Amino acid sequence: MKWLTAMILAAGVLVSPLAGPATAVDDIPKKGADASWPNCPKGMGIPSRKTIGLPMPKKHARFVILGLTNGPGFYPNPCIDRQVAWARKRGIYVGTYAMTTYPKRKQLREYGSQGPWPATSLRKRLRNAGYAQAQFNLKTMDRVGLDTPFVWVDVEPYEVAPWTSKRKRNKAVLDGVLRGYTDAGKEVGLYTSPGPWRDIIGSARYGLPEWRTAGGHPWSNTDYSDARRMCKVTSVQGGPILLAQWWDTKRDYDLLCKRSRTPAEVQRLFTWMSTDS
Repeated sequence: MKWLTAMILAAGVLVSPLAGPATAVDDIPKKGADASWPNCPKGMGIPSRKTIGLPMPKKHARFVILGLTNGPGFYPNPCIDRQVAWARKRGIYVGTYAMTTYPKRKQLREYGSQGPWPATSLRKRLRNAGYAQAQFNLKTMDRVGLDTPFVWVDVEPYEVAPWTSKRKRNKAVLDGVLRGYTDAGKEVGLYTSPGPWRDIIGSARYGLPEWRTAGGHPWSNTDYSDARRMCKVTSVQGGPILLAQWWDTKRDYDLLCKRSRTPAEVQRLFTWMSTDS
C-alpha cells in the first residue's frame, strides 16, 4: 500500500494522513471493537439476517474492525456506509473482516466457471466461487471508500450457509477467498477457533495472522483478562496471534496483542479514518 506522509506539528510526531498517528509508539491503539450488520438500525438486511440495532463501540475504542457482509457471502453489510461515516467522524483506526461461507448451488453455478482456476472439477469451481466472494467484498469496500490494507477472513460454523462435511471442499472455498484478497494486494488473516477450524478445514496450516475469541462474559464489560490470555494460546494454523476478542450481549470487544502494538503492525492492520480522509 502506498502511504502519503506529511510532517505536521503534533507533539513532535510524524503523522501519515492515511495511517494516522501510529508512528508514535505512545499513541498505538490497544483496545478496540468490531461491528457489522447486527449494529445496523433495526429491520435492514436479508430475511435470514435482519439487523437488530446493537450499539456501536464505546468511546474508549481506539480501533474498529468493520464487517463487510450481511452474514453469508455475496450479501453486503446493509449499513457499511453509515459505519464508515461513523468511523470517519470519530477519527479512528479501521480494519475489515468478512464471513467466508460455502456457496449455495446457485452461487456455485454463477461463479464457479469464472476465475483463476479452470472449471474442470468441483474443487476448482469452489475455489473460483471463493475468489468471487472476495471480489464481491472488495467492491463493497470500494463503493464506500474503505481502503484497508488487511482483511480478516472469518471461518466458523454458520447455519445460514452451512459448511459441508467434506473438509477438502471447504478448504477449496477458503483457498479461493484468500487468493481473491491477496491478488488485489491485501494482506489476510484468519478469525477462527480450534474446534471450528478442525471441523471445517481440518489440519491445514497456512501460517497466517490469527484473531482469536475468548467468548463472552455478560457480567463484565471491561475485563480484558481473558482476551490477554488468548494472545498467548497456540495458533490453530501456525500463524501469530495478533488480536483477541471477547463479547457481551451488546458488543464485541477487541485487544491488540502485545506483539502487534508497534507502528509497523498498526499500519499493516488498519487504515486511519478521519474527516480529512
